[in-house]
Amino acid sequence: MSSVSALNSLLASTSSTSAIDLSQILQAATGASTPGIDVTAAVNAAVTAAQAPETAWENQESALQSQSTALTQLQTDTTNIDNDVQALNSITGPLSARTVTSSNSSIVSASAASGAAVGNHTVVVTSLASTASWASGAVASATTALAAGSFTITDSTGKAHTISTGTGTSTLNDVASTINSDSLGVTATVVTDATGARLAIVSNTSGSAGSFSVTAGTGGLTFAAADPGLNASLTVDGIQIASASNTVTGALPGITLNLLNASPGTNVSLTVAPDTTQAAAAINQFVTDYNTAVSDLNTQFTFSGSNEGPLATDSAVRSLQSTLEGALSYTYTPASGTTTMSNLSSMGISVNNDGTLTVDSGTLNDALQNNFGDVQNFFQGAAMNGFANSMDQQLTNFISPADGAFTLDLSSMSTEYSGLQTDISNFETNYITPLKAQLTSDYSEAEIALQQLPTEMQQINTELGLNNTTSH
Repeated sequence: MSSVSALNSLLASTSSTSAIDLSQILQAATGASTPGIDVTAAVNAAVTAAQAPETAWENQESALQSQSTALTQLQTDTTNIDNDVQALNSITGPLSARTVTSSNSSIVSASAASGAAVGNHTVVVTSLASTASWASGAVASATTALAAGSFTITDSTGKAHTISTGTGTSTLNDVASTINSDSLGVTATVVTDATGARLAIVSNTSGSAGSFSVTAGTGGLTFAAADPGLNASLTVDGIQIASASNTVTGALPGITLNLLNASPGTNVSLTVAPDTTQAAAAINQFVTDYNTAVSDLNTQFTFSGSNEGPLATDSAVRSLQSTLEGALSYTYTPASGTTTMSNLSSMGISVNNDGTLTVDSGTLNDALQNNFGDVQNFFQGAAMNGFANSMDQQLTNFISPADGAFTLDLSSMSTEYSGLQTDISNFETNYITPLKAQLTSDYSEAEIALQQLPTEMQQINTELGLNNTTSH
């Protein structure tokens, strides 16, 4: 029974000559067994009702957050696809990667830079490059005192450097330290074995350019040449080549030769070919990222309960879906001649019912092995204007940092979200907070009045000569 109904019932059953029990009246009026108001509960109830607009704004914020999260994911998906096609369109990307196979890798191996010309080469390694070195005669140990004397190191330019022994450089360790601190283009090391300690001096540069000589003076150390320091000698496709290093660059454009052993008269065949492993990995990565984007798009248009995804009505999202579907219809037509790879299906990439792609690895690998040039032309065209460039241009319309559709969408969402936060903050500050303070004051005053009412009623009853108690 409501407090008003209870009060009416009580008054109707009470005669004018009967005493009135104030506690019963208060119970009927307030719904409480004792006089008083729960100020906190009353204020909270009133404030909650007043916050209805704020609740609506918070619901809008929640919807914007869901949209922003979903759109950010689609932006990431689209960026991943764009990165894939840019790589496929790059002159230094996976379709330009090369491998080099050697017929005798114990003599010479090789590596190739992106875009190196595909073909075969023949290399003969007559001799390897060596590094000039000299060694001193043996003394008892690295710390044995040396006799006073000197020796001279003459570098490949003819410049002489004299090293003194005996004073300040009294041991082999001292001599090595002095040489190394003088920046003479050589490195000195003390080598110790069962016969004693010797000073080894080695050029910092291999080949004849690093050659030097050591001439002993009187009373000092004696030296002998250990290696004269010679250039490597080889032929590349029948042309005689000299190299200061056993790592030969520049002889063949984009090819680095690694000379491992001399074998005069032995022809080593090097085959430079496209790196089909890298190419297959890059194409498969494109398919994987494409499928991720399509799956995330499909989620937006799939009903969950009675609702689609948060971006189901977003025009940019629907446009991306159309763009991805349309991109698959690209057909490559060479300016002249024919091609075996005019579309994605030619290389084993097919479209599933849900819009995702499937790769037939056997067909793709066969295409890369036997028609690599046609595969590359499909993606890159005659002048970097093939499938990859076409898709890149279309996706840029969505993800461009300046004016991409997703960029503008996300910026608009952020602005709207910030506006709602400002509205909520202002509403709390300018309306809810003052209202709460006013209600707290009003209800507190009412509470005080109710607490004082029994005493006042008792005084009235006494003045009227009425009983102040009622039998129960």
